[in-house]
Amino acid sequence: MHELMDIDNKRIEDMIYEIRGKQVMLDSDLACLFGYEVKQMNRQVARNTNRFPENYCFQLTKEEYDYLRCQNGTLKQNRGEHRKYLPYVFTEHGITMLVGILKSEIAVAMSLRIVDAFVAMRKYIGNNLLEQKYINNQVMKNTEDIKLLQEALSKLEEKKSVNYHIFFEGQIYDAYSLLVDILKEANTEITIIDNYVDKTILDIISFLEIPVTIITSNYNKLDMHKYKEQYDNVEILHSKGFHDRFLILDNKILYHCGASFKDLGKKCFAITKIEDEDVLISLLKKI
Repeated sequence: MHELMDIDNKRIEDMIYEIRGKQVMLDSDLACLFGYEVKQMNRQVARNTNRFPENYCFQLTKEEYDYLRCQNGTLKQNRGEHRKYLPYVFTEHGITMLVGILKSEIAVAMSLRIVDAFVAMRKYIGNNLLEQKYINNQVMKNTEDIKLLQEALSKLEEKKSVNYHIFFEGQIYDAYSLLVDILKEANTEITIIDNYVDKTILDIISFLEIPVTIITSNYNKLDMHKYKEQYDNVEILHSKGFHDRFLILDNKILYHCGASFKDLGKKCFAITKIEDEDVLISLLKKI
């Protein structure tokens, strides 16, 4: 396998930087880890710009890049010293999206290591904050406050750990089971966005007792006709304006799926819960 799979987690953590209040990784580092040339990888991103809003990926300013190089000797000496353009950086969600479009087994395997590194970095930052004297003097008033902050950080890590689910080829039932569990989270309504709908998704929603709206550009009309003869919980809206697959629960919770719902588990893919409310609002406006 790719020789960089032997890289230790500490080295991956050293590739994570704090820029504009976000933890990010440089395109050059990701390309190296994923076994791509930087230009080749960024070309894929440029072809899918609608999948990379600013909170997923953004280009550094000259000031930001100069500061980064000054602060990091390795970066200055070995990585990107002679670049002709300013680099792009990717947040954790952006890296997940990037893996989805690269469709590389190496990228998928390495992305799991990267997610672990982001989690470790958040723990480090949280623990470091607790050790700072100015927190004790200016913010924390007593040990109970510290306990509450520690509990909050633990809950954040627990929440993050379940927001990213990756399935490898053949995990058909596992993927199907997760989809059913996600749909059961909804209380009032569900919106499903997928460019092709067939009996697979109809079988799943037949158990639901809440309205389901399916936005698609193609569906099996015979399957839909027979379904509606027995069930009245689904509405079909025709649209060619979407490429990716999404689940929206109660207009409040958003999931992104890297594979069509009819093909879950047939190839490697990921289901990701998107926590950014702005992304949800933007998507709802497009519907």
